Amino acid sequence: MTIRLIKTIAVFCGSNYGASEEFADGARALGQALGESGITVVYGGTTKGLMGIVADAALASGGSVHGVITESLHRRGQSHSGLTRHEIALTLRSRKERMVELADAFIALPGGIGTIEELMEVWTMNQLSEIDKPVGLLNSAGYFMAFLSFIDHMVETKFLPAAHRQSISVDADARRLIEKLLDHTRIDVPKWL
Repeated sequence: MTIRLIKTIAVFCGSNYGASEEFADGARALGQALGESGITVVYGGTTKGLMGIVADAALASGGSVHGVITESLHRRGQSHSGLTRHEIALTLRSRKERMVELADAFIALPGGIGTIEELMEVWTMNQLSEIDKPVGLLNSAGYFMAFLSFIDHMVETKFLPAAHRQSISVDADARRLIEKLLDHTRIDVPKWL
């Protein structure tokens, strides 16, 4: 088995904290694990919510954090001033493109519609072989269980090949999730049923 070379992971997560302290605990554990592993964090560049927690934990663990924030959010004063590297993207679209370019893999934490949209875009890009960069879900407090049930429904109703359900790694433990991404084998089953 070949271990992937992953130097940078893009993290998609909420700019809110959510209703459970478990979400913050998961974000903190992920930031710490990435920092201690020497894996650079790429994220949306703000201090807000789980995004800020991941960045701060990675920095506190000696890690490198690269923020890519939109110009409009930067103008509103939401940029994290303590990052290793900081970029300002003109639009949300250009921000997402830059994060995909910088990352070797992706992890989504609990979050809102932006988090899910970013996750689905990179998962789709992998499915269409536009990229070969593993995708994982940090399933803190079972946050993604309903989402995963919906993905299973896609398989059952023949809109998603069953093999593609396995192309996304899921774990509630940050370190185990990183290991799954390092061990990930690309799914080469065609998307068409």
